[in-house]
Amino acid sequence: MSIVDSLPEEPEESPSSESQSQGQLQQHDSPNNSGNYSNLQPPQLKAVAPLRMVETAFLASTASLIWFINFYFPLGPVLRIFFPVPIALVYLRWGQRAAWMAAVTSGLLLSVLMGPVRSLLFVMPYAFMGVLLGVTWHRRVPWIVSITLATLLGTLGFFFRMWLLSVLSGEDLWIYLINQVTGIAEWIFLKLGLLTSPNVFLIQAGAFALVVINNFIYLFVVHVAAWLLLDRLGNPIPRPPRWVQVLMDY
Repeated sequence: MSIVDSLPEEPEESPSSESQSQGQLQQHDSPNNSGNYSNLQPPQLKAVAPLRMVETAFLASTASLIWFINFYFPLGPVLRIFFPVPIALVYLRWGQRAAWMAAVTSGLLLSVLMGPVRSLLFVMPYAFMGVLLGVTWHRRVPWIVSITLATLLGTLGFFFRMWLLSVLSGEDLWIYLINQVTGIAEWIFLKLGLLTSPNVFLIQAGAFALVVINNFIYLFVVHVAAWLLLDRLGNPIPRPPRWVQVLMDY
């Protein structure tokens, strides 16, 4: 018997044991490999910021274009209703900062297209009014509150325009308005059979009341138009009073 024959035979490894060992190695390595692969994945880009910037710029240019077309090709009160609506829509969609950016952008765009004076006539009050309406609509306040606040802002904007145009023209445009109100008051006194003439304080109070009433009616129509339009765009405003809904149903 040789020495080689006397040595003990080594056990042969079966294929099943080799596969089990390889599987165990893969199981130990899989968490590390998955972690490495996850670290190598490219970061996902967020499209919120570009979308906010694009919509803000688009709606600001829309507000400027409405003012521009209405100034050179006036279509009556049709386009005037939508002066503050695009900026208010920016507030409803993207918040306060985007609304102020839209107001500033529209003012700068109009200053390039029409000059700084006509740009100021839009910014005060319509751009500010758009931001104010966006705030009130976003907080879901009743119509009477939002209309009242916007009416006060519109009245301030009217007197700001009167002052600015009076300075630029060198004439007091308030006197022209007082003369118009005086003619209306005298006609009313004549129809009522009153022989007295209205005093100055009554005429000025009547002029102020006409400005406030005009702005109140304008803001009410703006609310109705925004209610019908923004609901279809997916950004609804607070519900109108019941009597308005009943009238619109007819």
